Amino acid sequence: MILLGVDPHKSTHTATAVAPETQQRLASVTVGASLPEYRRLMRWARRWPEHKWAVENANGLGRHLTQWLIARGERVIDVPASATSRVRELSRGGGRKNDQIDAAAAATVACLHGDGRGVGAEDHSTALALLDERRVNLTQARVRTVNQLHALLRDLLPGGAPDQMSADQAAALLRTVRPVGAVEKVRKGLARDLVAEVRTLDKQLAANATRLQALVAAADSTLMDTPGIGPVLAARLIARVGRASRFPTAAAFANYTGTAPVEMASGDRARHRLSRSGDRQLNSVLHTIAVVQIRMPNSPGHTYYQRKLSEGKTPREAKRCLKRRLADHVWKVMLADERRAQPLAVTP
Repeated sequence: MILLGVDPHKSTHTATAVAPETQQRLASVTVGASLPEYRRLMRWARRWPEHKWAVENANGLGRHLTQWLIARGERVIDVPASATSRVRELSRGGGRKNDQIDAAAAATVACLHGDGRGVGAEDHSTALALLDERRVNLTQARVRTVNQLHALLRDLLPGGAPDQMSADQAAALLRTVRPVGAVEKVRKGLARDLVAEVRTLDKQLAANATRLQALVAAADSTLMDTPGIGPVLAARLIARVGRASRFPTAAAFANYTGTAPVEMASGDRARHRLSRSGDRQLNSVLHTIAVVQIRMPNSPGHTYYQRKLSEGKTPREAKRCLKRRLADHVWKVMLADERRAQPLAVTP
């Protein structure tokens, strides 16, 4: 089995063939980022019938090439750039860096260190990630627009407008304004434009939520059966986690989400502190679910939270315990969904 390490760039990709047994570089090639050049790379790779690709940053600059290879039945491993950097530092040459060295380092990592992970074809989780990113951008744009609208209404109305205000409420307030002078006319005209922008953004957010809900339903996910998880949060969980089976245990998933406390050595007494690492967006999702369940009297999370309070924990500590419990629950639900979606093995 020959490993073909790839160092991708925006306009070119460099591949190096490495023999796993001896770590000897056999050959290298540089191709352009175009379909004819991809086909030339495939012809070069056929020199070794048994081969496997190791692409550095396969979900970044190497995404297009990676998915092109997977679509043609090739096996691809994603190697993080931090891992190839460690290999360069430990190799001869004082950490020298060029495209061929980076490509060989990617193959070396995939062979020896085990830092690489297999890459599959893009699926519903990728589509959900795209829609979730779009939703975040729309939400940020709406916040900016509403802030600009509040600033104009503060100069048009005594006391300004209320904090929580819809587009219809803002339009109703604008109808009460009788501008005097050119400056106030410009302010009212700008405010009217901003109200129209808010309406457009609200429609786009509603359409985005509908598409997210349809994709979550198509993925046959049962996450929304959990109190506090709607289509938006379910889509974000699926998009950020991907395959739950890549986490060997619930503790590994909790560590990835930053909900597992970090142990501190302090004499003979074991202490723990709050983890600041992990995926902060997933941590935010679990925090939102915990807050919603705490406010729902009949939810399991509310019962668990009250039990922790009765044990003497502070509200903040009880909420952290609930987040840790929710991380276990989410991992189990997503793992069960993944196993149910896998085709059953047919025995002869």
